[in-house]
Amino acid sequence: MAGQVEPILTGVAAHIGNYADAVRIPAGADVIHTSGTPGLRPDGTLPEEFSEEVAQAWRNVQDALARAGATLGDIISVRQWLTDAADIPAYAAVRKTVITHQPVFMLAVVPALVWPTMRVEIEVTAVRPAGAQAVR
Repeated sequence: MAGQVEPILTGVAAHIGNYADAVRIPAGADVIHTSGTPGLRPDGTLPEEFSEEVAQAWRNVQDALARAGATLGDIISVRQWLTDAADIPAYAAVRKTVITHQPVFMLAVVPALVWPTMRVEIEVTAVRPAGAQAVR
């Protein structure tokens, strides 16, 4: 679906990174919103290494999208929260391997997340053609 979403490039975002300033969603598309998604493993534990926590968070996002019939390529908007600005380069390095198109991005550094040991949380919006099959 990402190919049918029109990125709007004003030039402002290009000074910061590889993302769109805005996106236009085609009429009739299904819109999927994820909750803020941490890097919790299936057993409820957090990886000790930050980059692995980020990778796990993205795997969790990917799983939620798949269950709704969407893929990472269908993401049009990403909101990201980190608890330490020093982690931004490591976070961006992992994200760059996961997101290769140009959705809109917002990244903030906050004092804490819902669990004091969580260091990253990701929330996305994705679009897919209306009626695409979800995985249950």
